[in-house]
Amino acid sequence: MPKSTTRYVCQQCGASYPKWAGKCEACGAWNSLAEEQAPESAPKGLGKGKGRKIEFVDLDGPAGQTPRAVTGIAEFDRVCGGGLVPGSALLVGGDPGIGKSTLLLQVTAALSAQAPCAYISGEESVDQVRLRAARMGLADAKVQLAAATSVRDIVATLEGPDAPKLAIIDSIQTMYLDNLDSAPGTVGQVRASSHELIRLAKRRGITIVLVGHVTKEGAIAGPRVLEHMVDTVLYFEGDRGHHFRIMRAVKNRFGATDEIGVFEMTEKGLAEVPNPSALFLADHQDDVSGACVFAGLEGSRPVLVELQSLIAPSTMSTPRRAVVGWDSGRLAMLLAVMDARCDLSLSDQEVYLNVAGGLRITEPAADLAVAAALASSVGGKPVPKGTVVFGEVGLSGEVRAVGRADARLKEAAKLGFTRAIIPKRRQKDADKNPEGLTVNEISHLDDLLRLFDN
Repeated sequence: MPKSTTRYVCQQCGASYPKWAGKCEACGAWNSLAEEQAPESAPKGLGKGKGRKIEFVDLDGPAGQTPRAVTGIAEFDRVCGGGLVPGSALLVGGDPGIGKSTLLLQVTAALSAQAPCAYISGEESVDQVRLRAARMGLADAKVQLAAATSVRDIVATLEGPDAPKLAIIDSIQTMYLDNLDSAPGTVGQVRASSHELIRLAKRRGITIVLVGHVTKEGAIAGPRVLEHMVDTVLYFEGDRGHHFRIMRAVKNRFGATDEIGVFEMTEKGLAEVPNPSALFLADHQDDVSGACVFAGLEGSRPVLVELQSLIAPSTMSTPRRAVVGWDSGRLAMLLAVMDARCDLSLSDQEVYLNVAGGLRITEPAADLAVAAALASSVGGKPVPKGTVVFGEVGLSGEVRAVGRADARLKEAAKLGFTRAIIPKRRQKDADKNPEGLTVNEISHLDDLLRLFDN
């Protein structure tokens, strides 16, 4: 009896099964198994042929400087580590309509003045891309434009003598290989198509940028191995209700991770924001209770952002806690610490917390600023004018030190802040305060709450 040549692959995690099931046992997703053609089994063992001996070199050998193609869009170059590296593969993910295609079209147009660049769209027709380029004022850019979805055709074209130095593939979920029976966007197609395009980038020295769709959880759709295969993974974030967009590097083999670039959505595309702190604080008011300025750190860039809180009486047995831009679990922990260690109970109050500007904060250094915003809202007393706050709060109420406090303080002083409330520092760092900035060091959350006692 011939062996079955089909398998069922989970479209969420890539797990493979010999027969269909309603639930994937690996990731727990329901109705995610799709039928795909199984690859031919490889022969067992390595056979009689001998492999070629590899040569090892010393770790301290000469290392050349990695060449880069600078696009001229400073925020994009910053996130990439200083520019695009020839022969590298980048993966850009983000919500639908967030501006991925718009930004990459701008990047392609900017780099086309230095080297041949191609934009290959699998989702839009050539006319649609031309209309967007005309609206953005990029119609005169020397960009090679095409609409294609066959990876075989794309590879054959880019193997030619006039191959571009940069190729945008928008998007990888629309690409397909004709030797696979599965539909475009399935795990097998995404994995195989990416593999062929990345091999082409390494072989020909072409920079390949893959645009990836995201799932409802915010992760890039397709197999997780896709993020391991590429050199750089960039996420394009933002709230559609705000005009700010954040490009964040979560993986970069040629630069720092967690670096961010800030853009502003305009009628003619995405404009760079060289000083995001000033823009995020443009509408900040010092005389409003429940608002506190937090000095955060995104990659190597200090960013000042306003945290807003609102405490309201609740008529429900379980008061509501709503958080936008911060971890709701961390807010619950902070409320418990304030109740148990500082005798400030909010168990019968509704708590609302918002990070202004659509930015999402992940570092624990925001604990102290959130506590200041909550205490200000409870007491109805504004945070002292010109004050910036940062620090991590422990479960016993202690305030812990955070990294790169000097960079945070310098950014605050540059924007005209006159006072900072921070954790205690080492003695040798205590005298390194920027001119015009008074620094108050505290060791416990109680020290902060005394500022709001009536």
